[in-house]
Amino acid sequence: MLDETPDRLGPLARPAADALAELEAADAVARVWSADHTLWRDDPTEIADRLGWLTVVPEVLANLDGIAARCAGLLAGVDHVLLAGMGGSSLFPEVVARSGAAPAGAPALHVLDTTDPGAVARIGADTPPDRTLVVAASKSGTTLETRSHLEWAWARHPDADRFAVITDPGSELAALAGERGFAATFENRPDIGGRYSALSLFGVVPALLAGTDAGALLKNAAAMSERLRAPSSANPAAHLAAAMAAGVRRGRDKLTVAVPADQATFGLWLEQLIAESTGKDGTGVVPIVGEPLGPPEVYGDDRLFVAVGDAAPGGELDALAAARHPVVALPFDGTFPGLGGQVLLWELATALAGALLGIQPFDQPDVAAAKAATAAVLADGPPAVDPVQVGDLLGTVAPGDYVAIQAFVDPADPVVERLERVRVALRDRLRVATTLGLGPRFLHSTGQLHKGGPPTGVFLQVVGDPDTDVPIPGAPYGFAALERAQADGDLLTLRDRGRRAGRVRLDELLEV
Repeated sequence: MLDETPDRLGPLARPAADALAELEAADAVARVWSADHTLWRDDPTEIADRLGWLTVVPEVLANLDGIAARCAGLLAGVDHVLLAGMGGSSLFPEVVARSGAAPAGAPALHVLDTTDPGAVARIGADTPPDRTLVVAASKSGTTLETRSHLEWAWARHPDADRFAVITDPGSELAALAGERGFAATFENRPDIGGRYSALSLFGVVPALLAGTDAGALLKNAAAMSERLRAPSSANPAAHLAAAMAAGVRRGRDKLTVAVPADQATFGLWLEQLIAESTGKDGTGVVPIVGEPLGPPEVYGDDRLFVAVGDAAPGGELDALAAARHPVVALPFDGTFPGLGGQVLLWELATALAGALLGIQPFDQPDVAAAKAATAAVLADGPPAVDPVQVGDLLGTVAPGDYVAIQAFVDPADPVVERLERVRVALRDRLRVATTLGLGPRFLHSTGQLHKGGPPTGVFLQVVGDPDTDVPIPGAPYGFAALERAQADGDLLTLRDRGRRAGRVRLDELLEV
């Protein structure tokens, strides 16, 4: 159904065909491209002003030479580009940074999307201030983490020629950049939500600063957009959406996505897109990324597998399909430019899946609660949070659940690799899906799903004990206190929503 590669949907074949017929009957593809908000809701709020991703590619392509020239003008004497952002402002730049697409001699792109003080100090040591261009990226301009990162970077080297921002017109961040005389302010069109912004200036400017072929990326997306205007029966995004929605309806809501190893960070971008778009109203698609494929017997009957390109060359998909697990294979050439088409394909598929599931895919109604809880902790002091036994939480796991490990640690800490092994051990032992989220990154990614999605998650929170702190200029606390407040706030919010969540000891979890 998707190009020349046949899908092997097994028990989802008929439900997916029915869902595809629903899209055809609703003329859903044409309505998306015509920006018809009634496909999702009668009220246009946070829909009509969130569909700019559909037309941003030709707009950026038409202006690419000018954008590239502005970027080149920022790089004199620069060896490093430090992108500070969260969620939709950082995840595609992270894909760029780890794609290997930058030519030799280009500035190294670093992404700062953590409040862990050890990570902040480490990245600071890796980026000499006088040779580093700092780019703060935030749609609203008020993101607490990004503003903290910016104040830290400004205090260590207040040279306006080494600072730029990517933001919406009229934001607080744009005003600050003007006040301080930053070298550049890239104003993105405001009708694009963060998780749909990869092919806008939020993704293209970091790609250009890193020296990658952003033009080829956009041209690949433009070519895909022509295919994605086809009727549902011939539209790969519609077929993918139908399979995703059918999976949710039939209890196979754990969308297990395998991506090629050299594009592993693309899975993190997909995770946010799917989780934050569909995880609400007590339902949604639960994306499982970074979990290596295993033999059929380690899985329950709640999975839908999607392989992007040559992500499973060893025959794992054949074995899964033979065991009647539904499998979809998406063609992908494995190149950085090829990601442009993948981005647009998944964006449209997610929007269409939202229509099938009756979900508004462009808002994030449950994210604000954790932010408010963090603010309360910072204002009132940390609450008493007693660790719970890992076994007590795991004892509540039932078929159809998923286990989410939430680790507030430095992303470069070797413990992250050990936690990856823990998740696989839990999957094999309990036969449930597993995720590993690093805080506070996951708060801007899967946090919406955790609180607003199906009540099937069991959350094991781990908080590191950093041996250093980094002050935040202008704030009465440092990054260590901010990171701990974010962990406290998220745990309190999960418990307030009746989720099975607890803080566990790292050593006890590693012994699992």
